[in-house]
Amino acid sequence: MLSMVEGRVLGCLLEKERTVPDQYPLTLASLVSACNQTTSRAPVMSLDSDEVHTAATALKGHGLARLVHPTHGRGVIRFRQVVVDKLALDSEDTSVLAVLLLRGAQTPAEIRQHTERLHHFDTVEEVASVLERLMERGEPLVRCIDRTPGHKGERWQQLIAEEAEVVHHGTAPLVSPSVAARVAELEARVDRLESLLSELL
Repeated sequence: MLSMVEGRVLGCLLEKERTVPDQYPLTLASLVSACNQTTSRAPVMSLDSDEVHTAATALKGHGLARLVHPTHGRGVIRFRQVVVDKLALDSEDTSVLAVLLLRGAQTPAEIRQHTERLHHFDTVEEVASVLERLMERGEPLVRCIDRTPGHKGERWQQLIAEEAEVVHHGTAPLVSPSVAARVAELEARVDRLESLLSELL
């Protein structure tokens, strides 16, 4: 499974190939900017060029991206995704995966709304059909997760990269290292507050 940063980079390459084809493949600067967008991203990240370059290089090692070396009129190395070819994804598949990589788990209705610039789905049922297809592959690319407080309906999650939120595989929660540390910190604070409260009572 890819890291969260690698997933963000891959999602950006998939997205920008469709939304700004004239600027694609992306320069490192453009890729950093895409990764750190404050809109259409969850969570919002603040990555530097070294982190993005390392992630893009790792994607190349996984056979999911390529470096495009300078040609006439283009003086810097650019980056492009090749995951579409590697996994034989069509336009619908690609759009859904890009949105899940960039925004995290969502309901089919949310996915339909957020993929509008990438691919137009006439109905939520069309999105659901794509999700089912991606889930039924030999190696599933998405999965349906249990309904959680604050969310309406079942949500779907990509299985390509780590998520920034707590997710569950069976009974074992998987969290990113930074999230795990934050959770542990909050749990310790709760324990201290409960201890203080018991002393006061």
